[in-house]
Order: sequence, then structure tokens, then C-alpha cells
Amino acid sequence: MSFSFELITEDGMARAGIIDLGHTKVETPVFMPVGTNASVKAVLPCMLVAVGAKIVLSNTYHLYLRPGIETIEKLGGLHKFMGWKRGILTDSGGFQVFSLADLRNIHMEGVYFKSHIDGSIHFFDPKKVVELQSRWGSDIGMVLDVCPPYSEDKSYVKKMLDITIKWAKSSINARKKYPIKALFGIVQGGVFDDLRKEAALQMKDMEFDGFAVGGLSVGEPIEDMYRVTPIVTDILPKNKPRYAMGIGKPENIIELIDRGIDMFDCVMPTRNARNGQLFTKFGVVNIKRREYANDDRPIEEGCRCYTCRSFSRGYLRHLYKAQELSFYTLATIHNLYYYINLVKSARLAILEGRFKSFKDDFYKMREEGKSDE
Repeated sequence: MSFSFELITEDGMARAGIIDLGHTKVETPVFMPVGTNASVKAVLPCMLVAVGAKIVLSNTYHLYLRPGIETIEKLGGLHKFMGWKRGILTDSGGFQVFSLADLRNIHMEGVYFKSHIDGSIHFFDPKKVVELQSRWGSDIGMVLDVCPPYSEDKSYVKKMLDITIKWAKSSINARKKYPIKALFGIVQGGVFDDLRKEAALQMKDMEFDGFAVGGLSVGEPIEDMYRVTPIVTDILPKNKPRYAMGIGKPENIIELIDRGIDMFDCVMPTRNARNGQLFTKFGVVNIKRREYANDDRPIEEGCRCYTCRSFSRGYLRHLYKAQELSFYTLATIHNLYYYINLVKSARLAILEGRFKSFKDDFYKMREEGKSDE
């Protein structure tokens, strides 16, 4: 069970490194496509390889409920089950449990929750979550944490932070019984600077292989996200990867790379693809618009994804309007290619010591795209 992280260089707070999972090396910064149910929607594993994905994310809550740990074990573990030989990070399911609101009950020991599928009652505690991720062979597992809503007051956020810290310590103990290649702690604390600092200081010396900044992109003003992130990354150890959970807009990713984050995931490129929103360096193309009906250009000039090399905007609009299933696949291929290569380009800029100019050019091209609308 091999895991290591090498920090190669820094450009300001932006970092370039390599995560070695033993069977796969992941260059950072990295974007991880989301395969909640052991499948990235609308695409096959061979397509993920083609767009350059080295690691994907699956969800412990959803896989625990369906198909269940026994099925995944009987079918050879998560990698074999989903036909994916590269990296897998599994979220703890904490966010999904706590988003259920009226369907769960939090205790210091763990959380009771109702299945969104059939209403059955279940219990997650830190030990159970580590056990699940260990048994189905995750490369990187996440600890169980509490992700409080942005709207909650400071006293509530502090109470939930104390539970998260307690669970983090329990997760480390659980790992002794249930080995896992890598286990990441999660730094909570809402939008409160002192709570974020307290959380980072308590977590940094725990025996984790990496750390996530949780509780972002949950409704808070963007300024809060950009303010609290460097508070955390400035405290966390430099020799371990940092992961911003669920951060998805391209500009958010660029800004958080600039604040010391190494890993990202979000459903935005896949979900928006299915809704006809296609990402380009000049902004978003809404393919459903009538103006693209006879447009013979690719989604983005110069893009090397299969979709842009093969099909026109006019054809893609036709597929979308005709509700052809192939549209979802072609649109998802493009959006994932865009996201993965955006962070690859950021990495190259960091290695070459020109991340600031790269970031300036990123915004300049988006402004040019607005002027052409």
C-alpha cells in the first residue's frame, strides 16, 4: 500500500507536485472527475483515459447504500468493479449525510440517517467510514466530518468543528485495524477565520497523508472562500497534498491554485454538459441557442478533445435538440477535457515560474469572449 507526495516547486502559493499511488502517478494540481456511483456519468473509463484523467472520485454514502459493500467486495473491489485501473478517491459521504437535514441525527459518536432510496435507518461513525473505504480498496479515503450550512451561527459551527476533530482522531485509530493506502483529514470552520485557524492547527500534526479544506462552495460569498482558504493552506504542512472539496467553477479553481490548493473535484463539468453548457477558454457556450444551428466551428477552436476534432457546434446542437444520448457523451468528453487540461496548463505555468501571467491571460481571454457575445 504505497502513497507518497513530492512537492516539486512553488510559484507564490501555487504548487506543482506528484502524488504516487503505487499503480498510478498523479501530477498536481489535478482535477478529479466525479463518479458518485462508481461511474462518471455519460462516459466510459476508456474515454476518461482519453481526456487525461488520472484519478476519479466516488462516494461512500451512495456506494454503501447501493450496491453495498458486500457486492463490491465479491466483484473484486472498487477498481475492478468500475473497470478503472487508475486512482480512486472516495469521499466519506459526510456531506451527503449532512445535506439530508431532517433525515439525520448527529451525535458525538456518529450520525444516524435515513436512506434517500428507501427510508431505512443507518449509522455512520468514523470507524465505519474508514472500514468501508478500506474494504473496497480506495486509494485515498476521506474521514467522516460535519459540514455545517453556511447560514449557521458561529457557536453551532464551533460545536460541529469539535465533533469533526474528535472524529478525525477516531479515524486515525480506525486505520490501525482497517488499513488504507492514504487517509485525508478535513479542515472545517465555516467562514470564521479563527475557527479555520484552530481547525488547521489541530489537524496539521495528525497522522494524515493529506488534508482537505471542506465546507466551501456551500452558499457562502465567493470573497469568504478566497479569504479563508489561504488561512488554512498557510498552516497545513507543505509536504502533504491539499484538496478543496467540491470546488467547480474554472475561476474558482484558478484562484484556489493561487492560494495553495492541489486537488479539485466537482460535478459541474459533467452536469453542465448534460444541460448544454460547454466550457471554453473564452467562457461558456450554451449550445441550445439558435445561433449555433448552422455553425460549422468546433466548440472551441484549437481544442484537441475528440468532440472538437470531430463535430461542429451545429451538429451538437442538433443532437441536443433531438435528445440524442450521444450528446451527453460528446459534451461530457469536451467539458472534462477542458477542466483537466486547464489545471495541466496551470501546472506547467507553475513549473515555469509564470503562474501570475497565466492567471492574467485566463481572465483576459474570458473578457475577450464576453466582448464577442
